[in-house]
Amino acid sequence: MELLGPITLFVSVYLATFLAIAYAAMAVGLHYHQWAALLGVICASAFTIRITERGRWRLGIFVPPPMAAGDLLRGALFAAVLILVVDGVVLLTTNLRHVRGAGFPWLELVTVFAPARSTKSSSSRLSIPEDAALESRRSDRADFDRLRRAPRIDRGISTAAIVNLIIAGVLLALAYEKYQRLWFPIGIHLVWNVLSGPILGYGVSGYAAEATVFRTVGSGPVLVTGGAFGIEGSVWMAVVELGGIFWLARGFKRIA
Repeated sequence: MELLGPITLFVSVYLATFLAIAYAAMAVGLHYHQWAALLGVICASAFTIRITERGRWRLGIFVPPPMAAGDLLRGALFAAVLILVVDGVVLLTTNLRHVRGAGFPWLELVTVFAPARSTKSSSSRLSIPEDAALESRRSDRADFDRLRRAPRIDRGISTAAIVNLIIAGVLLALAYEKYQRLWFPIGIHLVWNVLSGPILGYGVSGYAAEATVFRTVGSGPVLVTGGAFGIEGSVWMAVVELGGIFWLARGFKRIA
């Protein structure tokens, strides 16, 4: 019951902020509502902490730059090992293979992956009703197509994918607890998604980038490949995530 108040407050402020910013942006022709979601999370977090914790932030964000850089690097290396292990096992157990792609999606990294991945750590993604956008901008199909390509967790969603996302949440929470700072899980989450999506060419929570360094082609059981949802929907992801949790928890102690 103690959590019900803060959760309700957070969700209410998030929804109000997200919808206000998103619809205002759509009114002027900006369809990257991932940034609206990110701003909504920031505002909701700040307001909730201000009310429930009297403004005391204990996120471990404001630390010396060398400490933050070290945590980011550790997180990046940790995520790279996990993703490359999953990728290797998936390739060995299916007919999938990587071929050269069109290149790194720099624009999508800024407009889609960065805000969406930051938001994912704090709340579920929401979607703007698309029917209204279609009716109001039917003459500009390209804009509507970009809106429809926004990150969502419903494309190719499966039971395995949901389980993997839950396990990933536990892994990221444990990563924070290990150092009591957010920079380590931020490094994990950033490289996790950039490596699996823009570089290796898998879908990222159902979102497929227009251009990637490599493309993943071939076939295999959805339970193994993850299907349209991407590598996060593979049963091998659960195995590797649990291995990562075990490694983080082994000899676990908080480091000041």
